[in-house]
Amino acid sequence: MSPQDEQCPAAPLQPAASSSDDGMTWWYRWLCRIAGVIGGLACAFAGLWNCVTINPLNIAAGAWMMLNAFVLFLCEAPFCCQFIEFANAVAGRADRLRPWHRAAFYCGMAVVPVLLSLSLTTLLGNAIAFGTGVLYGLAALGKR
Repeated sequence: MSPQDEQCPAAPLQPAASSSDDGMTWWYRWLCRIAGVIGGLACAFAGLWNCVTINPLNIAAGAWMMLNAFVLFLCEAPFCCQFIEFANAVAGRADRLRPWHRAAFYCGMAVVPVLLSLSLTTLLGNAIAFGTGVLYGLAALGKR
């Protein structure tokens, strides 16, 4: 045995850790991102449809849904918001959040319009955004 072997014992080979050590695989991270983008599209269209009314609670729910869509696009697909100067900074900060923080945030944002105006439009429009939060919540549980 050489003196170098005594100083540096061989470490077991481990797979390279991701930049954010949250335990998510690459395909699950992409699934969450795609679900976030689709949820943002659904929230935007349903929110716009919900705003075409004279009921103030429907208008408030539609505005909240469009805000939810903007936040989903900003966090999950910042390339869609290139015209906004702070988009990359917000996306970088959102990437450093733990999955359960994202889950609570996305689910909470999706529940508010439903509480404001319970209708089929708000339920269907926020279902995929809520599902994105559920996917991040399942990622927070980890492998069991």
